Amino acid sequence: MKVAIYSRIIDNEQKADVQQLLDELAKENIEPVIYHPFFETIKSSFRFPEKTAIFSDPADLGESIDFVISLGGDGTLLDTVTLVRDKNIPVLGINFGRLGFLASIGRDELHTAVQSLVKRNIVIDKRSLIHLDADKPLFGNVPYGLNEFAIHKTDTSPMIKIHTYLNGDFLNTYWADGLIVATPTGSTGYSLSCNGPVVFPESSSFVITPVAPHNLNVRPIVVPDDNVISFEVEARADHFICALDSRKEIVEKKVQLAVRRESFNISLVRLNENNFLQTLRNKLSWGLDTRN
Repeated sequence: MKVAIYSRIIDNEQKADVQQLLDELAKENIEPVIYHPFFETIKSSFRFPEKTAIFSDPADLGESIDFVISLGGDGTLLDTVTLVRDKNIPVLGINFGRLGFLASIGRDELHTAVQSLVKRNIVIDKRSLIHLDADKPLFGNVPYGLNEFAIHKTDTSPMIKIHTYLNGDFLNTYWADGLIVATPTGSTGYSLSCNGPVVFPESSSFVITPVAPHNLNVRPIVVPDDNVISFEVEARADHFICALDSRKEIVEKKVQLAVRRESFNISLVRLNENNFLQTLRNKLSWGLDTRN
């Protein structure tokens, strides 16, 4: 078995956990394939299995890779998604960050996680993605996100007007600081912090949530993800910001934008004992009541 390992950077207090992971993989004769920039930062600090390879870009992740392990927080896992692309390699997120909603496996579960991979005692969740189409190339070869697409005003500009359409039919004009279109996975992220609803990962929907709307009667709305959602932006400034997950680009206001469901999914690995409701309760304190 081969597993690719991706991470940005490891703090000193996390080194023992990384070494434990490498030792657990070696014990099970699992060959690690480590992301090259990460390997360069850690190669002098760890003992590696005899068979250790590196990869530098998505083209290096071939059919021989069984899983990709993401070491970090949710932001690191979102980076991992941009490397996996449409290869259908399951991604296992180990939380070295803070909240760990997507990277939900704790550092204290490293042994269990490796054993679960070996025994295939896991659940693989298919997560939908959001794809951006524009009349100007944006976000290079990765015009998709796992969590959300967002339009924002620039820091110094007044609020913007975002005319929004579903399959060409007018939905609404949002007078706001911005607008979020979240996938079900992203409904527990930025959209939630802007009062958007939580939807289940398998719900086949988009959540459209305004950011600081200047209307009392504008609320988030859930629409089926077979819709193409298009936008026309009016602003006093010449530019606005487009974001896909944590990646951002400055865009001229005349650029035409539309989002739709991506043609492929991302596979996320979870351990059998974890499910979406448990994660809601444990990470977001869903339903927490001292009377229960």
